Amino acid sequence: MIQIPDENTNMFMDIKTSLFAIYLFLAGDSSALSNWTYTENPSIAILIVLFSLLVVVYLMNLLIGLLNIAIEEDNNRVSYLMQKAEILAEIELFYLLPNQRRWHTWFPEVIHYYADVDKARVEIKRLIKEGEWDTKEFTEMRKILFKALQVEHNPVDNEVILKELKSHEKLLKLDKLEENLDKLEKLEKKLEKLEKLLEEKHAK
Repeated sequence: MIQIPDENTNMFMDIKTSLFAIYLFLAGDSSALSNWTYTENPSIAILIVLFSLLVVVYLMNLLIGLLNIAIEEDNNRVSYLMQKAEILAEIELFYLLPNQRRWHTWFPEVIHYYADVDKARVEIKRLIKEGEWDTKEFTEMRKILFKALQVEHNPVDNEVILKELKSHEKLLKLDKLEENLDKLEKLEKKLEKLEKLLEEKHAK
């Protein structure tokens, strides 16, 4: 006797069980097709292979690639160093004893930092150009750094130039005010003449 397929033997009889069968395929379980012989139904075997290649391999690799792109955009070097510094600061503040904070082996007075000369020169020139270079602290250290990197920058000259520009702006404003005052005086003289003419006409 040939058994008539029902919902227990054929999961594709109902839309709900067919969706569950697809989910099982994604998990690697192909028992939903165990009632069919692959030799007599080669199309089923071909569809299983295509499904495993397209869905499991292609889509998973696509999702992994998109995730890697998103991580590379957010996980840059600067954010990593900032987060590392915050974690170290929290450890030093809340997880160390006072005598541990005074250990010179852990907290030396001088920290040597190695940087690429070309990259440091480019970054310093960029900061100076954008006006983000601080000129109020570590003046001697800045001079040594400029001399070592061969960067020409004189903040004193820049301050003098700014002061001169401000003084020129003030002079221009004063000149404009004087011109306006001269114009007002001329207008007052003209008004006085008009008043005199009007008085003479009324007297006649």
